Amino acid sequence: MNETQVYATPMNQGRAMVYRLLSSLFAKELDHQLLHELTSSQAQAFFAQLASDPLLAQDIASLNSVLNTLHTDRALLELAADYCGLFLVGTKHSASPYASLYLGDNDAGDEVLLFGEQHQQMKTFLQQSQLAVQSEFPEPADHIAVILAYVAHQACCSDDKTQQAFIAQYLNAWLPQFTDKVMTVDSGNFYAALARLTQAWVASDCDALRAN
Repeated sequence: MNETQVYATPMNQGRAMVYRLLSSLFAKELDHQLLHELTSSQAQAFFAQLASDPLLAQDIASLNSVLNTLHTDRALLELAADYCGLFLVGTKHSASPYASLYLGDNDAGDEVLLFGEQHQQMKTFLQQSQLAVQSEFPEPADHIAVILAYVAHQACCSDDKTQQAFIAQYLNAWLPQFTDKVMTVDSGNFYAALARLTQAWVASDCDALRAN
């Protein structure tokens, strides 16, 4: 039995699904295909299962509340504009999704930090796992979507101690600051709820791994 088979328990497979879901929502604007997937009966059953945790229930309800209003192209475009304003435009009214901007000394300025130390560290982790940032995703490797996707991969490939150490340093250490920023600048409710959900899930998961 190889390591992947050892670690690919039903619990870890479920954890990987949550991390992949969160990664997909931070990776790009919500489009018709992703909306269809999120509102499918299978996805809604998964959301309901997650919402059984009181720490996650309110934010999952907020996400679903927005999803249930996206009946027109205009509504999708408005949500896409929220995504762009939050994560693609580097202004004081945005919430940069890069770990580099929340970890370490930011006095040098955001431009210097992008593709910097955190990016290089994540590239090394990806290479060690024979992974890479997809060419159609032209972002630094310390983008939150990349880190969440990496954790999803590691969920079924690494022991609890290794996972916990990575999550604590490369996600849990900066998600509270990121979430505060999103909540401050998000003009809608979808991405604020997503950020809160991500922070709550990651913190809870980190605690559970530490306890194992």
